[in-house]
Amino acid sequence: MYKNVIFDLGGVVLDFNPRDFLLDYFMNKTAEDEVYDLTFGSKEWEELDAGLITRAAANRAMLENAAQVGRTFEVQTVIDEWEKILHTKRSTVKTMMQLKLAGYRLYYLSNIASDTMEHVRQREFFPLFDGGIASCDVHVNKPDPKIYTLLMQKYHLVYEESIFVDDNRTNAQAAYNLGITGILYKNRKSFNRALERCGIELPDLRTAIQQRKREQQRARQMQRQKQQQDMENAQQPDQTQQ
Repeated sequence: MYKNVIFDLGGVVLDFNPRDFLLDYFMNKTAEDEVYDLTFGSKEWEELDAGLITRAAANRAMLENAAQVGRTFEVQTVIDEWEKILHTKRSTVKTMMQLKLAGYRLYYLSNIASDTMEHVRQREFFPLFDGGIASCDVHVNKPDPKIYTLLMQKYHLVYEESIFVDDNRTNAQAAYNLGITGILYKNRKSFNRALERCGIELPDLRTAIQQRKREQQRARQMQRQKQQQDMENAQQPDQTQQ
């Protein structure tokens, strides 16, 4: 029986499609491939995710490499604009809320730079997580098995009770190899179907919220009744002192 669902952030909870971003800006396959290798696919980007280099140092190195192949303008554009693609995926957040209402514990496991992670922590969905690990904090990136193990050990999670969701097949496979059920994220519809195949039933969000409100109202009413009873008892004279 599953108890935990672990989410990648970029590409699952947040929109993150570098190829589409580059296509929108440059509309040239050769330029797109070259700029991708100089930025999102670069050694510097990987080191940023692992917390081994600062954003300023990474940007400097990427621009130096870009100058050697005449792509300074394009790489500077990526540096200035790329974070604009990190929109919250409302459809995923809705599923997260349903999972939370159904009693599942939610975690994140993401390759992400420290400054980007700070922004993510301010998003409205972040309190839905019961915990998680960002690669920048542990200096290890997926799909290295160490980062999965660190998460499982930190929160005492049972492998067989956990599901990992990632839009990268290699990362999902790495989780599967460790005994965690891996789901390759494509879209919300296929994700929810995969959860159903795992035996997870998602409650209707509106009905569940209304039920939760009714339960909270009943709890408040019982608390008020108890307080009233306590006050009445306190006002009664103590017969033992008469």
